[in-house]
Amino acid sequence: MYKLVFVTASEEDGQKIARVLVEKKLAACVNITPIRSIYRWKGKIEEDKEQLLIIKTKHSRIEELKKVVKEIHSYEVPECIVISIEDGLIDYLNWIDETISGEN
Repeated sequence: MYKLVFVTASEEDGQKIARVLVEKKLAACVNITPIRSIYRWKGKIEEDKEQLLIIKTKHSRIEELKKVVKEIHSYEVPECIVISIEDGLIDYLNWIDETISGEN
């Protein structure tokens, strides 16, 4: 029911994606942390400074969230990985419910 979504992005994209997801109530919270990524792209090893977005949401919001990420993101193939939250502090999980549903 509750999900974590990982998205890597440039600083500019990351800030914009995070804000739009929270404004549209597709995410209760987005943590942003700087990272360095090393990866293979089109046959070459690349290395970039990026931001990792750790997005807290619910299963019911995932498809719309992925659509918004793809619309805003400047990468040809943006990372967007969804992981289930198996357990957590009930007060925090309730806060996700309330925040996304618009009760707060």
